[in-house]
Amino acid sequence: MKIFRLAVTAAALLLSLPAVVQAQTTLRIGLAEDPDILDPTMARTYVGRIVFASFCDKLFDIDEKLNIVPQLALSHETSADGKEVTIKLRSGVKFHDGEVFDAEAAKFSLERHLTFPGSFRKPELAAVDHIDVVDPLTIKLVLKAPYSPLVAQLTDRAGMMVSPKAAREAGDKFGLRPVCAGPYKFVERVQQDRMVFEKFADYWNKDNIHIDRIVYLPLVDATVRLANLKSGGLDLIERVLATDLKEVQADTKLKLSSAIELGYQGVTLNIGKDKAKGPLSQSAKVRQALDLSLDREAISQVVSNGEFKPGNQWVNPDHPYYQKAFPVPKRDVAKAKALLKEAGVTTPISVDFMVSKGAETEAAAQVIQSMAAEVGFDMKLRVTEFATSLKQAEAGEYQAYLLAWSGRIDPDGNSYVFQKSDAPQNYSGWSNKEADKLLDEGRLVTDQAQRKAIYEKLAKIVLEEKPLLYIYHRRILIAHTTKLEGYKQMPDGLVRVVGLKLK
Repeated sequence: MKIFRLAVTAAALLLSLPAVVQAQTTLRIGLAEDPDILDPTMARTYVGRIVFASFCDKLFDIDEKLNIVPQLALSHETSADGKEVTIKLRSGVKFHDGEVFDAEAAKFSLERHLTFPGSFRKPELAAVDHIDVVDPLTIKLVLKAPYSPLVAQLTDRAGMMVSPKAAREAGDKFGLRPVCAGPYKFVERVQQDRMVFEKFADYWNKDNIHIDRIVYLPLVDATVRLANLKSGGLDLIERVLATDLKEVQADTKLKLSSAIELGYQGVTLNIGKDKAKGPLSQSAKVRQALDLSLDREAISQVVSNGEFKPGNQWVNPDHPYYQKAFPVPKRDVAKAKALLKEAGVTTPISVDFMVSKGAETEAAAQVIQSMAAEVGFDMKLRVTEFATSLKQAEAGEYQAYLLAWSGRIDPDGNSYVFQKSDAPQNYSGWSNKEADKLLDEGRLVTDQAQRKAIYEKLAKIVLEEKPLLYIYHRRILIAHTTKLEGYKQMPDGLVRVVGLKLK
């Protein structure tokens, strides 16, 4: 009955939109969470990236095979010493406020990412010393040192371009009414309720935009999302539960799209910010014991019916940068207990275990809690709204935090911001000088074999110190109505809207 009432409420939200929406083609997308700020400089959530894909174009994008392809940029060329990257820009592009996108605008956006107070893009572009305007449609990024992940970073939020005029006028309020150069322009946002976008008539690729409006509806309950999709209240939902796969596949009006993600689900352990100074933060042996208490294969079976891939590193076991010298560990209760004894700690060890709301994450947390209890950990689950959990993680108000990362095509994007000392998303507060050195070295080298050797050394340190326990790599599961044509799922988990049609 509760689920039915929620589904009716979601449908009522859709019906409450202006009548004009109903007369147009409207793609209604159900999201698993409400995104944080809609400002590419300040945003950090996966679900936010899904929304950005509809209205904030980047310099580059990726294709199904993870090749980097043009978007607002046409090409790039790196100098022989690796310290200059020249980017040719697309002509005839306009921002949603009518302002022209050119080299000056691109320079502004990149500099904003680098200098705006609290920017989460700054570490992604840290190698950039300055940006030169070569001509009206060419910029040159001059680097402090060679930086191999640079162009890969520009396929995501670091490459998103914002209107200089709108950004200057709005300041830190830009995210309330964002102005970019994507296929759809912002109409309204009602927090925890809906985000509405409408087709941008002057979009550079407007011939491939076939839907008039997009409405994003945050519905945390996966069962409610699926119920709305089945009833016709939604056209597409992200993060279908693996346990609901058979139901989706049995419905002739629905279609499933999937891919193994680039990211991971892991447990971040508070090392440097733990005010209580608990055993987890004080001893690597205690953290190793918690890791050995976990049966990753069993967690995958319980949470996803085996659809998710067990892992122990920041890239999945099929990735070219996965370190085979450190395979996924087997559960070892006896060894875990021995490590706790060596560490001299008294059990049970009480742990404040923060988990964001959601059926999948809560199920994973409960399995982890049960397994860890057999070794001597009392994992006290604290279910928290997602955006709130991020703020608490920043403040160090937790001891263990179950957090997913949607992933990047370059391994640097899955490691640097979480492992580097004082990086914005190093929620663990972990600091290791040798790891810092290796993280920086990984950015200087372009040869894959050389980079992999660097990351092998890094993996050894991270997997011993364990600031983060990598658990599994999710299968991206997107379900949509068969009325939606042209949808393709990429490994980055984003919902791309260019080329989509609604019958």
